[in-house]
Amino acid sequence: MTRRVAVIGGGSSGLASIKTCLDEGLQPVCFESSDDIGGLWKFKENPEADRASIYQSVIINTSKEMMCFSDFPIPAHYPNYMHNSLIVDYFRMFADRFQLTRHIRFNTKVLQVKQRSDFSRSGQWDVETENKDGEKEKHIFDAVMICIGHHCHPNLPLHDFPGIDSFTGKFFHSRDYKTADEWRHKKAVVIGIGNSGGDIAVELSRVYLSTRRGAWILNRVSDNGLPRDMLNTRMAIFMRHVLPFGLSCGAAERKVSRRFDHSLYNLKPAHRMFSQHPTVNDELPNRILSGTVQVKPNIRRFQGSSVEFDDGSVVEDVDLVVFATGYRFSFPFLASHVVSVSENKASLYKYVFPPELDRPTLAIIGLVQPLGAIMPISEMQARWATRVFKGELLLPTASSPQIRRMYVSSQRHTIQVDYISYMDEIAELVGVRPSLPRLLLTDPRLGLNLMFGPCTPYQYRLRGPGKWAGARQAIFTQWERVARPMQTRPCHDPKPERSLKWLLVVAAAAVGLAGYVNRNGLPALLQDPTALLDKIKVYLPAQ
Repeated sequence: MTRRVAVIGGGSSGLASIKTCLDEGLQPVCFESSDDIGGLWKFKENPEADRASIYQSVIINTSKEMMCFSDFPIPAHYPNYMHNSLIVDYFRMFADRFQLTRHIRFNTKVLQVKQRSDFSRSGQWDVETENKDGEKEKHIFDAVMICIGHHCHPNLPLHDFPGIDSFTGKFFHSRDYKTADEWRHKKAVVIGIGNSGGDIAVELSRVYLSTRRGAWILNRVSDNGLPRDMLNTRMAIFMRHVLPFGLSCGAAERKVSRRFDHSLYNLKPAHRMFSQHPTVNDELPNRILSGTVQVKPNIRRFQGSSVEFDDGSVVEDVDLVVFATGYRFSFPFLASHVVSVSENKASLYKYVFPPELDRPTLAIIGLVQPLGAIMPISEMQARWATRVFKGELLLPTASSPQIRRMYVSSQRHTIQVDYISYMDEIAELVGVRPSLPRLLLTDPRLGLNLMFGPCTPYQYRLRGPGKWAGARQAIFTQWERVARPMQTRPCHDPKPERSLKWLLVVAAAAVGLAGYVNRNGLPALLQDPTALLDKIKVYLPAQ
């Protein structure tokens, strides 16, 4: 009997889960509460309750080759860093290519997911849903994949800001920010220097950017104008693990500070580069340099339209405060004993499986904050989860020391992972991690690409379950797709101009050398030049 799998959410993680279920011969049914696919990346003017929401100008921080699904490259003519509308277009192509939308029930909200009475034997789940007309329905599924992300519930810590109730301007969470039009030429304070806080600060006209800790600022454009994440290689990760932590951080910090001095710009944090998630923003130093953004410390208090900072400075007549203070994740349709969440801390085996369940038939997909792209990670998690559902892969028992629980003190970094290390870790379990020693012996060109080139998702389709015949070629052509969208006009290197200068210099040197060698006979030569001509005629062709 074909196992039925409930997929909750139709964003990038949900689409990857549907396709993976189909690849493994499972029967997916996806419940999407909105009327379209795209999840976080689907822009809407009016935010919907319990749904992720973005501002209109959002451009992704990961390049197209690093963020694509592993067997479906993004079109070559698409820009390397894509606007949110292009990301949704790509999702549509992906859904159309693999006929995924036929498995999605739109405008359907999941009310409850609970274990059946015989769960310890069957591993099955009761799922209750409600459509847009208010009609409720109950279903039985053999497994559940939760793909709702972690940007649904804004974290708005108003209790940390005395006097906020007296503030006479407007304040809201960055989730509710859409465009700068309404606030152009207004005085604003943005709290938080994550990616959203940085983006919003550079969009507004007169901004005070408040940060408690500061941040290391990376730009999308790296050496030679290449996408930054395309330079993150396996060799770089290996060297980071081999070298002392302080040495690795110091090298990275010096490199980013060559672009601009973080201390001079009042941005340098107390933590080291690899201790927290960096902020990606190309415009922020330019805005600080031009005076449209001023970096300030944490806020001490609000009073009317004034904002006082910890250093005692006060800004008067503030019109807007934007709280770019992150998000909280939760699973309101799940019983707390299944997955308990407190202050963004959860207990999951490798960020996917609740370890206490008798049967591993529930997986959380995409609940990570990677130093890299989320889409390939969600896909890899789904590939692992579906094979566990089928019984082809086993998890260690709850008492096994391999069970890893997430207990990280920083609320922002409880689900942070490194892209390459985590992908390799899960790929090893699935049986799709590329074998570098073998490839270096049997296919050295490919092996060297994997070692010293970007760790693009195609690498995880070279072998094992889900092997894709086009993976090798996709790796060899990835730099062509990087260059393609920038080749918009003919650009030829100037041809070098012919010059006699060097010919004359060489001739003069030769004459000087000949004169030095024959310096004893030089006076006679000057008196009778015909002797030299006679010698030269010997080497000339006969008439």
